[in-house]
Amino acid sequence: MLKARVITALVLLAVFLPVTLFAPISGFGALIAFVLIFAAWEWARLLKLGRTGTLVYAAVAAAALVASMHLLSSSETSFYRASAVFWVIAVPFILLRKPTLTGRAWRGMLLVVGVILLIACWYALVSARILGVPFVLSLLLVVWFADIGAYFAGKALGRHKLAPNISPGKTWEGALGGWVLVMLLASVAIGSGACAPNLFSRLAGEMGWLRALLAITILVAFSVVGDLFESLLKRQAGVKDSSGLLPGHGGVLDRIDALLPVLPLAMLLLG
Repeated sequence: MLKARVITALVLLAVFLPVTLFAPISGFGALIAFVLIFAAWEWARLLKLGRTGTLVYAAVAAAALVASMHLLSSSETSFYRASAVFWVIAVPFILLRKPTLTGRAWRGMLLVVGVILLIACWYALVSARILGVPFVLSLLLVVWFADIGAYFAGKALGRHKLAPNISPGKTWEGALGGWVLVMLLASVAIGSGACAPNLFSRLAGEMGWLRALLAITILVAFSVVGDLFESLLKRQAGVKDSSGLLPGHGGVLDRIDALLPVLPLAMLLLG
């Protein structure tokens, strides 16, 4: 399993990093769209749409993304706001009450919401890439460092379960460890001014140091929320991973679940 995980990670980096660093914005956007189509397929799979339904849903999501670029003027912020409403209002309710998400009413809503979330993710990544490679990488580092810190702190210190009925492996100590690691990264980035402009320097420039750290804390918290939401979806679907597309890692959604809330919220915080 570890060997497959490492090989898959290296292959993904071998594709993602050169495109991010050297490809034109159109090439970067095409790669992200390609990845998100598979994420849409997995979203429909978790909502139990069936083999044909999942393919149709992925095609609809792709068509909706293209339509939003060509037919909806100034649609970017609208997708960010719609996504934020879902993550800030609907998801906490879902995590607390745990309704059956594959039921008719919830499934219908989530099928619509899924398209919105994935389009918002695409806009956020492409807009961040337009602002520069350091900027888009700093967005990703928030989630990656939160995940890395949570893993090691949870392994070493984890005692108190964060959400035992949703994701038994997550602990409060792990979540705190992830937050501490991101705070260290943000403090170093802001204090040194390295690789500016990036998410941390932009937030500090617009809000000041302390408010920037508070905003980043909010992003870290919602990275956990995104992870828990997908865990609930998988638990109710009766599967361990969103798919087997990425050997050793599960599916695309398993890799971007924390990014889905963080990306649009970060872009909204930046105005």
